Amino acid sequence: MTKINCNLDFNKQLTMKNTDTTTIYHNARCRKSRAGLARLESKEVPFEIKEYMKTGITVEELRDLLMKLNFTPQQIIRTQESDYKSRFRGKKFTDEEWLQILSENPKLIKRPLVVKKYKAVWADPPEAMDVLFA
Repeated sequence: MTKINCNLDFNKQLTMKNTDTTTIYHNARCRKSRAGLARLESKEVPFEIKEYMKTGITVEELRDLLMKLNFTPQQIIRTQESDYKSRFRGKKFTDEEWLQILSENPKLIKRPLVVKKYKAVWADPPEAMDVLFA
């Protein structure tokens, strides 16, 4: 597996959103995402909710998330999703093509994803986010 090449220079990385505010990529219709949100609320830290199913997610946001997760696009795909099974399973795509597919089909993205500064985790189970607050 190859890691995604973010093609970002150091100065751009420094200007990206890397504050101490925590962000959760959340889908209110998802049980696991709601459990992650409840866990984050219990931390009593400031956070933002990114409802990416409503607002969308850009390819650039996905690149930033993958860099912070240290994941490839394939590692954040919900392979049990019916859209994945009917449209994408068994097909070969480049990382760039997967980024575009995920941006256009955000329900294929695993959730919740929690970001704090330069690190992100897939918070399933919700306790997985604890490493961000240690």
